[in-house]
Amino acid sequence: MKRTTELFTGFRSLFRLYDKLLKKVCMEHDLTVIEADIISFLQNNPGKDTAADIVELRMLSKGAVSKGVDSLIRKSLLERIPDTEDRRKIHLKLMPKAGPVTAAVSEVRDEFLAAVLEGFTREELEMQDRFMRRLFDNTKKAMEGRKWS
Repeated sequence: MKRTTELFTGFRSLFRLYDKLLKKVCMEHDLTVIEADIISFLQNNPGKDTAADIVELRMLSKGAVSKGVDSLIRKSLLERIPDTEDRRKIHLKLMPKAGPVTAAVSEVRDEFLAAVLEGFTREELEMQDRFMRRLFDNTKKAMEGRKWS
């Protein structure tokens, strides 16, 4: 039980630290946390460019994402592009005006990684990569009802 609590607490702390650092971007660029999160998501997840992707993968409410997208469009930081094959699907694309924000988000990401990975050796980081891949693979298998190895 203790291991589970530590795992959840650790992941939650990671998210809190990233959000804390992202708030600097919000203040510098007059954005809400949701708006900065949407820009960060779109910048860091090529191919995942719909509001539904953001809702699912960032576990944000549909209403908050919709409101954030609308606001970013009004600020000329984001545009909607209809899917050529599925008219129900709308892709989101960062506009050139979002460049300073994406640069600031990149700085935040670098600062975040430097902070949380400080002192780890290359071997430890490689081991961590293998551990996380296996952890996520086991999670996916368990969600699909299969046994893990």
